[in-house]
Amino acid sequence: MVTAADPLRDRFGLDGRVFVVTGASSGIGRAIAGFLAEAGARVVLVARRASLLAQAVEEIGPDYCRSVAADLVQRDTIADTAEQCSGHYGQVDGIVNAAGVNLRQPWDEVTPDSWDRTLNLNLAAPFFFSRCFVPRMRERGYGRIINIASLQSERAFPDSLPYGASKAGVCQLTRAMAEAWSRHGITCNAIAPGFFPTDLTTPVFDREEMRLWAAGQTTMGRNGEMEDLAGVTIFLASPASGYMTGQVLPVDGGFTAR
Repeated sequence: MVTAADPLRDRFGLDGRVFVVTGASSGIGRAIAGFLAEAGARVVLVARRASLLAQAVEEIGPDYCRSVAADLVQRDTIADTAEQCSGHYGQVDGIVNAAGVNLRQPWDEVTPDSWDRTLNLNLAAPFFFSRCFVPRMRERGYGRIINIASLQSERAFPDSLPYGASKAGVCQLTRAMAEAWSRHGITCNAIAPGFFPTDLTTPVFDREEMRLWAAGQTTMGRNGEMEDLAGVTIFLASPASGYMTGQVLPVDGGFTAR
């Protein structure tokens, strides 16, 4: 029987930990924020849309989370956003970089602005935002950074050239962060989800033939449900993953196994 003093619960529990989750007003970021709170963490939600953030805080519970409205594409405000996040609970133990965009433009319609927005949010922001918290994590000798990769880190899909490039970059960014910071007790890993129902995958899930196609590409015969991300999130966020760093973990129902 598991008790409150059980060592296994201590290794996987997040009581007293503080996490910042970007892209937390919807989709995978919103789900991950909820999982962290359920495991005992205090969570600071970051996203552009203040109204959706307020709704997410209410749903998760104001006793467990706070929010900061910010657009992480605006690189000159990232440091101030990080400082606001730190101010809510006095320390930050982990970052989940879940904010992302996929504009789904054909290659010949990609503009410099749309390219820059995609790369800035999906690839640059995880580095510059996380870096703001590293000095204090290093002082304590503890930190957990979780990036969100993608099927498109490994596979190419139509009308997603900048998105695919950015998500491939997230894998190498994760390894480079691990090389730079893990010696200070700060691990950095990534989760690579398959097809989950989010705002970014609406073009797939709104069309039955596409939804069935995506499910058929997996070895499990189904698409992802948000609860499928709970276990890997808690593992990577907890002390239990202390000797794992620089890794990308697919959670895709076996899509990339075929």
